[in-house]
Amino acid sequence: MSGNNEIVAGFDIEKDDSLKIRLQKIDSVKGCLVLYLTGYIDTYNSNLFQKRVNKAIESGYTRLIFHCGSLNYVSSTGIGSFTAFLKTVKPRGGNLVLLEIQPKVYEVFQLLGFSQFFNIKDNLDEAVAFFESEGETKSSDIFPKIFRCPICSKKLKATKAGRFRCSECKTILAIDNTGQVFLG
Repeated sequence: MSGNNEIVAGFDIEKDDSLKIRLQKIDSVKGCLVLYLTGYIDTYNSNLFQKRVNKAIESGYTRLIFHCGSLNYVSSTGIGSFTAFLKTVKPRGGNLVLLEIQPKVYEVFQLLGFSQFFNIKDNLDEAVAFFESEGETKSSDIFPKIFRCPICSKKLKATKAGRFRCSECKTILAIDNTGQVFLG
C-alpha cells in the first residue's frame, strides 16, 4: 500500500485493520480522490478514519469519492465523520460523493436522516461526471435521468425534477434540478 503515501504524504503512517483505505487519484478532475473503504466504521476507529481523510483534505483533495461497496457497517459516529468531511470540503469549493452503499449501511444513513445531505451515485463514472460537470449543469443535459432506487435498487427514470414514488417498493423519492435523488 505504498501507493497511498505517494498520493497523500504520510497517509498510511497510522492504520487500523478494521478499516482499510485505498486511494486512487482522478487526474481528469482537480483535487479529486477516490477512497475505497473496506471493513467498518464505528466509535473505536472513527477518529483514525477522520485523521487519515483530513490528511488527504489538507493535501488539497476537496472532491472526495467514498467507494463504500466493501464497507459492511457504519455507526452513527461513522456517519458523523462523513458529515464532518462535508463541512470541511464545502467551504473550499469541494464536495463528497458516496458510491455503492450496502443496503444495511444505507439504512443507517436514512434512519438518521443523513441520506439527503450526501451525493449518492451508482458507480465511479457517475461520480467523476458529477465533479466534472459541477457548476455547469443544465436541466436539459440531466433529464431524462436513469437511476436506481436507493432502497430497493430498482432502475427508475425521471423525465424532470419533482417528487414521485418508486414503482417497486413504493418509497417516495424526490429529484432536484441537478439530478440529485433524495428520499421523500
